[in-house]
Amino acid sequence: MMPPLRQWPVATRMLVSALVLVSLVLPLAGGLLAWNFREAVNTAFNDRLESLLDVVIAGIEFTPGGNTLDPGPQLGDPRFDRVYSGWYWQLSGAEGSVVTSRSLWDQRLPVASGNGLRWQEMPGPRGQSLRTLTRQVRLPVYPDPVTVTVAGDLSEVNAQVARFHALLIVSLVTLAVLLLALIALQVRWGLAPLRRIERSLKAVESGQRQSLETRFPEELARLARVINQVLERDQRLIERGRTTAGNLAHALKTPVAVLTNLCEQLPASRQAEFRAELARLNDAVRHHLARASAAGPAAIGGGANLRDTLTPVLSALETLAGRRGINFHHGLEVTGPVPFEQQDLQELVGNLLENAIHWASARVSLQVSGDSQALTLTVDDDGPGMSPEQIRQALERGGRLDEERSGSGLGLAIVNELVQLYGGRMSLDRSPELNGLRVRIDFVF
Repeated sequence: MMPPLRQWPVATRMLVSALVLVSLVLPLAGGLLAWNFREAVNTAFNDRLESLLDVVIAGIEFTPGGNTLDPGPQLGDPRFDRVYSGWYWQLSGAEGSVVTSRSLWDQRLPVASGNGLRWQEMPGPRGQSLRTLTRQVRLPVYPDPVTVTVAGDLSEVNAQVARFHALLIVSLVTLAVLLLALIALQVRWGLAPLRRIERSLKAVESGQRQSLETRFPEELARLARVINQVLERDQRLIERGRTTAGNLAHALKTPVAVLTNLCEQLPASRQAEFRAELARLNDAVRHHLARASAAGPAAIGGGANLRDTLTPVLSALETLAGRRGINFHHGLEVTGPVPFEQQDLQELVGNLLENAIHWASARVSLQVSGDSQALTLTVDDDGPGMSPEQIRQALERGGRLDEERSGSGLGLAIVNELVQLYGGRMSLDRSPELNGLRVRIDFVF
């Protein structure tokens, strides 16, 4: 389905406008040129007929004894001697006397009445299209007016006009193609800075650059500088928000710890109730602070080196798994940096593995593969897993991943938040290798 006109790309708009302009201007110019050429050819043809008429009139001779008109010397053009050549002259005198050129043979041209020069177009003896010029003159020695007519075949004029039209059409089509090609090159060259800005923005989005380059034409250089200022301001706001979230987390730890200690002084019948409420408070604080501190896709900076980022997390989890008697295996097959904030990547993998170790019986496996364009994380355990109905409820939008599984809801909820924040897709299924739960997360950057 074609997008609305206002959503057309700039290059398409410019090319379409150029096509419309060429389609209007070139035919108009071609029609004007064709008309001028046709008028010029017809004017030259008419001038030639007038010259021939003057030559015929100047050569007329009259013999009084024979009372006949004599055309005098021939015009020097062999076409007037070739029968039905299309070029003719005719002298019409009194009492129907007519003298014609040899080319007219036994045919006669209609004589136009009236004074002055008279132009006509008529069919010739062989069906030619003739243009005739007639003039009535008086000779000093001839008593009656003499009507002189010369005729020329218009096929030569029509052929010249047709050749010019064909040449003009070919020339205009060639010119239109060349113009559109040059305009396309001009548009491509003119929009090249915008493509450079696009590539620079993608580099910033993927974490390969911290800011846009500014070596552009002045108009776009100003735009790039303004965008860099916005990026710097947003980065400062993100850092300030993360710092505030961290400070808030530290500020809340002490009151929660004090309340937990004070809970020991309560009667035993009330401690369980207070401990449950404090646990809910602690989980809620951790959950919302984790959401607040998540930076989302790395828009500024060089991204995260996955191996360096996860090494401390995997080391700590190996220790945790060893204490619980869990065999923890991991494989990292990633080349180059990935567009993640280090803290978000550690939070995501850490919560996934903590949940798996919590429910596993003896084995947990982590596999990470991909590059800067796509990333896949797979965590398998040999725990009890989840039923299809539990998986369906867990993946519903806004639902908790494990409402009936105490102890892992916060971790997987944070994972779900981070996956959505980075535009990823998480799927839960039974592990084909360990027969427990498999959590697979796919990111395309």
